Amino acid sequence: MSIDSPFPADGGCACGAIRYRMTTPPLFVHCCHCRWCQRETGASFALNAMVEADRVIVLQGEPEVVATPSNSGRGQKISRCPRCHVAVWSNYAGAGDAVRFVRVGTLDDPDLLPPDIHIFTSSKQPWVVLPPGARAVSEFYEIEREWPPQSLERRRILRGAHPR
Repeated sequence: MSIDSPFPADGGCACGAIRYRMTTPPLFVHCCHCRWCQRETGASFALNAMVEADRVIVLQGEPEVVATPSNSGRGQKISRCPRCHVAVWSNYAGAGDAVRFVRVGTLDDPDLLPPDIHIFTSSKQPWVVLPPGARAVSEFYEIEREWPPQSLERRRILRGAHPR
């Protein structure tokens, strides 16, 4: 990380009761266009920064964890502000508690993390136009093919430290 790195990066909910800090850049950033994310967020997509849970520090407040169904059938845990109910991150069953999917829009500077890839574009809203050259897949992707080497190494370490 260079001296001018934007990390750590802080964020929080709408009312300010929850504040958190991402201490490092994320592993990868998904812009998910699946219908499940559309329904859950009430928007056209969800923008999530995947990062190791121990690299997201709660600075203020205590998020309320809400268990919700997911398209996979395995569910997810959404961490929300107990006051304004804004979702600040999720933990999906596939990654368990070891990886948080931080909602990029809750960062103080959400412009900091554009998507690395657009996923489930087969169900994106037809009026959403992806930028020229954007990485996009119709469903999901092969992690080994898409993630940068440093993120793959962090994932390898994480999986060794937190076997499923």
